[in-house]
Amino acid sequence: MSDSNGPPQRPGPTDIRDDAVRDEAKKAAVWLGMAALLALAVFLAQPLMVIFGGVVFASMIDGGQRLLGRVVPLPRGARIAVIMLLAVAFVLWLVTFAGNQIAMQAAELPAIVKAQSQVLLDWAHNRGIFVERADFSKVAEQVIGGVGPVTRALGGIFGGFTTAFLIMILGIYFVLEPDIYRRGIAWMLPEESRERFHGTAHRMGRSLRMLLFGRLIGMAVEGVATWIALAVYGVPMAALLGLLTGLLAFLPNIGAPISGLLMVMVGFSGGTAMGIYCVIVYFVVQTVDGNIIVPMVAKRTADLAPALVLGAQLIFGVMFGILGLALADPIVAMLKIALERQAEKNKEIAKADG
Repeated sequence: MSDSNGPPQRPGPTDIRDDAVRDEAKKAAVWLGMAALLALAVFLAQPLMVIFGGVVFASMIDGGQRLLGRVVPLPRGARIAVIMLLAVAFVLWLVTFAGNQIAMQAAELPAIVKAQSQVLLDWAHNRGIFVERADFSKVAEQVIGGVGPVTRALGGIFGGFTTAFLIMILGIYFVLEPDIYRRGIAWMLPEESRERFHGTAHRMGRSLRMLLFGRLIGMAVEGVATWIALAVYGVPMAALLGLLTGLLAFLPNIGAPISGLLMVMVGFSGGTAMGIYCVIVYFVVQTVDGNIIVPMVAKRTADLAPALVLGAQLIFGVMFGILGLALADPIVAMLKIALERQAEKNKEIAKADG
């Protein structure tokens, strides 16, 4: 374009007909789109965590029906129905036969924890270890508050019922027709990336099933063993402590110390001998789980560094509460597999170019 009264004019920065401007506009649009997606992910973080919780729940059901399929030759839908019925039967049994007892014990637990905290504080003062009473009270309240949601759930006052219900509904939808959702996500990817995505999804699914299988086995072993061992000695609240130990075992690195602290505090409320017995029970149960169950399952799952899992739990726990704390381990495992698959792709490209 030129002007009869002046030299030829170059295209302005808003002239999209220029190839260079068009390329820069595309780059800017990509970066703006990435920023918008990041902002949207932060804004929708809680719903996304619920959706991932549905995926985790679906993996648990899928793992159960696969395990059942090895011994019972039933169609996949029938095996899923059997697993769901068994889960419902367990919940009904828990509420019907153990609900009242556990609810009463849950109501008594905070008082015992506070009383034993005071005993520990007095013991420290008598030996020259001075701790501010207000600070120690805050720590005790935080311990009780951290266990509060679990005990309320056991007592029938489950504040996150809506979230749990949504996770279960999503999990059922996912497990009934997983191929629909997998194909839907693959459809949004470039055609050349779809085959690799299916391979990544398959590896993620297998790793997640094994991770959760090991977690459930550990929960069952720790919960039942603790319940029986404490009941044999006559430790108060053996049923509640066993159930809390089993539930908190779903949170690696964090759950075991919390359940152990509660167990020991309740034990010492019945005397020194009972307290020492509870300490022994805690270490024996954790040793069996840590040296037999966890290594046996870890060979077939994503090998995650304990510090990495703990760091993820702290971050997700602060950001998303108890739900983020429970899902931190599966999220880290999925991210690790995605990064490993990308590294494999980069290696294949480099080998082809070389």
